[in-house]
Amino acid sequence: MVAIVDEHLATNFYFDKNFNSQAVKLLPGEYFVTNKDMLLVTVLGSCVAACIRDCYSGIGGMNHFMLPSAGTDEGNPLTVSARYGTYAMEILINQLLKLGARRSNLEAKVFGGGNVLDGLTVANVGQRNADFVLKFLKTENIRVVAQDLVDVFPRKVYFFPKNSKVMVKKLRTMHNNTISQREKDYNSRIQKIDSGGDVELFS
Repeated sequence: MVAIVDEHLATNFYFDKNFNSQAVKLLPGEYFVTNKDMLLVTVLGSCVAACIRDCYSGIGGMNHFMLPSAGTDEGNPLTVSARYGTYAMEILINQLLKLGARRSNLEAKVFGGGNVLDGLTVANVGQRNADFVLKFLKTENIRVVAQDLVDVFPRKVYFFPKNSKVMVKKLRTMHNNTISQREKDYNSRIQKIDSGGDVELFS
């Protein structure tokens, strides 16, 4: 069967030697769903990633969405961003259901929303992203079983949908402009990051 390629579907596949697993890297604006035992990876600054899975079947997926900074609309600076955030969440959930997940079995772990972008601290983009994803999941009656939101550090997130494990590495030595550029450029590729930081496990 030939898969339909969507412009927002993550396609950066690789083999992760550290975890001995097939993996896919998600860039800003992308999502990925799977029923296989594999690893989903992304790097977050002010963006948010929702890791959602069927807690019985192990069908799971991740998105990586950026709600644009204030100024996208004169009357309501978050109008466009709210629409994009809603789309990012809805497409992830819909694709999970298409793959066989049951809505009543869905649970979420959410990460990101860091205050890391120079010049955007007044707009508080990271906090707004965090508030948005929590409100959306509450409205959709999807349980949030773990979260690591806001703070001031970028994060690297490793999600294993089959067993629900999520590992989060806070990139304390990564330059803010690197994250800023990555989040603003949807055509760039996530670079391998070996910056030091604490690793937290959300099992």
